[in-house]
Amino acid sequence: MYVIKNATCYTMEKRGVIHADLLLKDGKIAKIAKNIEMEGAEVIDAAGKVVTPGFVDAHSHIGGIDNLSELGEDLNEITNPLTPELDAYYGINPDDKCFGYAIAQGITTSCLVPGSANVVGGWGMVYKSAGKNRVIKRPAALKGAMGINPKGCYAPMFKAPMTRMGIANLHRTYLKNVKEYMEKKAEAKGDPAKMPPYDLGLEHGIPVLEKKIPLKVHSYMHDMMTVLEIAKEFDIYITLDHALGASDYLEELTDPHVKGVIFGPTAEPLFPGEGGKIDYECCKELDDRGVTVAVMTDGPVTPVNMLLYEMGEAVRRGMDPVRALAMVTSNSAKMLDVDKRIGSLKTGKDADILIWSKLPTLYTDAVLEHVFIDGEKVK
Repeated sequence: MYVIKNATCYTMEKRGVIHADLLLKDGKIAKIAKNIEMEGAEVIDAAGKVVTPGFVDAHSHIGGIDNLSELGEDLNEITNPLTPELDAYYGINPDDKCFGYAIAQGITTSCLVPGSANVVGGWGMVYKSAGKNRVIKRPAALKGAMGINPKGCYAPMFKAPMTRMGIANLHRTYLKNVKEYMEKKAEAKGDPAKMPPYDLGLEHGIPVLEKKIPLKVHSYMHDMMTVLEIAKEFDIYITLDHALGASDYLEELTDPHVKGVIFGPTAEPLFPGEGGKIDYECCKELDDRGVTVAVMTDGPVTPVNMLLYEMGEAVRRGMDPVRALAMVTSNSAKMLDVDKRIGSLKTGKDADILIWSKLPTLYTDAVLEHVFIDGEKVK
């Protein structure tokens, strides 16, 4: 149990920026008020400090793509371009040292997804960097990919998809098959004799067609418009992940089928053409239009401090520092449908808390001094 005293709290709620104390008890934010006193609580004086919600990384592969040991690759099943039956849950090593690196950068929660080798790669989940009950939501999304990743994996095998035509066709074919599978199940009315043969890959697509989870698609530049066209055709939610070049399609991306745009990262090797437009200004422009915008690490492919870098670059291109902070807190939690638990400072939410020396979206010398996950100090 902790009481954080005298803090400048960026709540990411309607209350905005307030000066208050926080009581962390039983894994939750138990109280936000002035002059909290609680017998038996450890007191942390945060006078002159900044308190924010824990960062939520909207797209990551840590725990499953281990570049730092011999464990290797567990989130890219490069054997078939359609592997919707897979589940990232079974590819994650909870003891991966990358979770510690994430904590050191303030990342308390990540959306862990299969990699982008496959056109449809399987379910992703929302997962905390530490704690006893780390899975927040499963499934959180069905992972998809466009462009150079699936092309680069399957074209050398002389296997479809070798082209963008092939990728678009595979997405449509898969969703069409899910739709027909759902119709057959509905027609059977529970009669086992009339039910279609059970297909786990098609089952994993049902929450997408029911709009319970989005199709989370690795996409750049004009590929985003292909994904949006497919989303309209099948009336599903999508998130557009990476989204370099989004500034060319600002009005189009206000479409209600777009659950969110997740920009970046820009430290990874850029793909010729499709990944060549680095337009941080799209974060502000999309946010101004009411689009839910986040940034991501894509870790461990890129350094886990990329969230700080991406937010800072967005501010440098004109974004308000508090709106930039939303891209790794309330916005990312919202597009992952976990905002009832995390992403802001509010009584009753999980006590995932960061204490900074200064506001990290405004000051490059801001130091992360303490990290709490579920009310326990982990840094």
